[in-house]
Amino acid sequence: MNRTRIVLISLLAWTMDSELVWAEDRVTFERDVEPLLTRLGCNAGACHGKARGQNGFQLSLLGFDPDFDHSAIAFEARGRRVFPAAPEQSLFLQKATAQVPHGGGRKLEPGSSSYLTLLNWIKTGMPRTPADSPKLVKIAVEPAERTLRPGEGFPLKVTATDSDGSTRDVTALAAFQSTDSTLVATDADGHVKAGPIPGEATVSARFLGMFANSAVLIPLPGQIPDGSYSDFTPKNFVDDHVLAKLKKLGIAPSGTTNDATFHRRSYLDAIGRLPTPDETRAFLADIDPLKRDKLVDRLLGRPEYADHWANKWADLLRPNPYRVGIKAVLNLDAWIRSAFRANMPYDQFVKQILTARGSNYRDGAAVVWRDRREPEEAATIVSQIFLGIRLECAKCHHHPFESWGQEQFYEFSAYFARVGHKGAAIAPPIAAGEETVFLKKSGSVKHPLTGKVLPPKPLFGSAPVDDDPDVDPREALAGWIASPTNPYFARVIVNRTWAELMGRGIVEPVDDLRATNPPSNGPLLEALADDFVKHGYDLKHLIRTIMTSRTYGLSSDPNDRNSADIRNFSRHYRQRPRAEVLLDAIVDITGIPEALDAAPPGTRASALWTTRNTSLFLDTFGRPDPNQDPPCERTADTSVVQALHLMNAPLIHQKISADDGKIAHLAGSDLSAEKVVEQLYLLVYNRFPDAEETSYGKALVEEPKRRRRALEDLAWALINSPEFVFED
Repeated sequence: MNRTRIVLISLLAWTMDSELVWAEDRVTFERDVEPLLTRLGCNAGACHGKARGQNGFQLSLLGFDPDFDHSAIAFEARGRRVFPAAPEQSLFLQKATAQVPHGGGRKLEPGSSSYLTLLNWIKTGMPRTPADSPKLVKIAVEPAERTLRPGEGFPLKVTATDSDGSTRDVTALAAFQSTDSTLVATDADGHVKAGPIPGEATVSARFLGMFANSAVLIPLPGQIPDGSYSDFTPKNFVDDHVLAKLKKLGIAPSGTTNDATFHRRSYLDAIGRLPTPDETRAFLADIDPLKRDKLVDRLLGRPEYADHWANKWADLLRPNPYRVGIKAVLNLDAWIRSAFRANMPYDQFVKQILTARGSNYRDGAAVVWRDRREPEEAATIVSQIFLGIRLECAKCHHHPFESWGQEQFYEFSAYFARVGHKGAAIAPPIAAGEETVFLKKSGSVKHPLTGKVLPPKPLFGSAPVDDDPDVDPREALAGWIASPTNPYFARVIVNRTWAELMGRGIVEPVDDLRATNPPSNGPLLEALADDFVKHGYDLKHLIRTIMTSRTYGLSSDPNDRNSADIRNFSRHYRQRPRAEVLLDAIVDITGIPEALDAAPPGTRASALWTTRNTSLFLDTFGRPDPNQDPPCERTADTSVVQALHLMNAPLIHQKISADDGKIAHLAGSDLSAEKVVEQLYLLVYNRFPDAEETSYGKALVEEPKRRRRALEDLAWALINSPEFVFED
């Protein structure tokens, strides 16, 4: 009798035996075995969960397909993996215990609780969990938050709640992972131990595709100096949440930055340009205690605001012009900039994009759908940009770090199945011509494995599609995405905006909001999102709220108790301005405009509508490459190439040494040497020089015959310094 027949006879005997009917404590596949395979790593991507399995044995990644996995164990390979007549001799157990050579090494110890679970399951005929049994609703981990000293530890407890209200301890079946194992380590049994370095980390527990987190804080040791928090007087709710987190960690905030630094920082962040010397002088001379708040209001009302912030969104939405057509990209860019000039509420901005139809020559938002033509492409870009959910993994298998499955991915994609195109098709590298995006009469999405046609369905909640064939399914999706009850929608744009102003997001990466990537300050993120919704999705209100906080105005200089902090905003984090902002700054300093392709004379780099313009400077400083997919990635890192470019670029030299430039004009003025140096520092650094800088600069430019050459050298030196290249 072969093993397959033995397995089938054992299963039949199990179903007929009145003593083996379903009981709560019986070992079954979905309830007990599948999570154990995940905990042991058997169905991980590096083992049997990879695309073609390992050594002929394949499991679904992280157990997303129980039917496939049960069949693979119980019936594939002629049933040789399990042997109910002599369970201990099952290859399934012998390999896991290394009694038979196993590439994955020993996963189980004979006699352990996990071993006995699998043994009993085989012994009773490899039963499935009955379809009508209670379903898992949620899991919780205890403690949800814990403060430790270096070297201390504690055990976690994971509790599962089923649909009938019952709870059970599933710690032994859960898998654990720390966001930073150097700070907080965890073993397979959920025992947590703090490392020697102060900081914070989150330990995630996973069970049957659900997650729960435990936040572990390791405060700085030692006494906090008196007055560390007294100078940090909150100006709004942002400061309340930041201060509460700093106190938990024993981190002392830096002091408030000086007026000159705040002035320069605000200009760069709000409108993407440097203040003029006259603007700097006026602000520094102003004695109004509310002058910083009033400055923010003035900046948000200036026309440069729209170009600066629209350029950030153009990064996310702008396609390659050689793919969709140059005129189409120009049309989309104009639509984005007009939306920011009108301060269009963010929810309306997103809804107009999601439901856009029309010509790529007349309807700017429709260009998005000329580029992302397939439902699967649309699903990934929409979920990542507007929800901060990265669904790409779920296209092929269950998301390894989230609860999204393959079926959910294609149900979400089905909202875009009726987006049609007529006219000039995509034909890179020549993609000219007019195309119209319209609503097709029909269209569907099928599951790639089962072939089943899937109805449009959101990732959670409800967004039913109207039965009227003239109603676009995307309208239902847009209403669901931009709903005040959708927690992801407001949080991701709040997080993006915070990162632009503060140097890093509350969640990093900014578009990866998931349970296993928790925010550094959850209450702060929620409070900002709630306030944003309450104020009508007004982006200017959001920016103003952040920029008028005490936190935004902190100095970037570290102190003894925050020098290692890189995620709790105890100080301002230095960042390099965008490539366009730096180029415009050099133009403003020298007074010599940049000649930019496909743009009228005098156009600022921040107003460019395409990244196809030839510019060695912009490429060097990390503007997006339109040939990449997605064509929105910027290089924020510094490099040797950037330093060499600033020191040697002929175009920068030409601007500094131009006869009709500001440097030549300043050198030829009747100002004293001291005033000339002062004006140059106001141009480049937006502050007055200190006594040492004044003395040194004055000595350089005092001799009339070499005044211009010395001033050019000094200007070049200042432009090549970190104070110019970085926002302080």
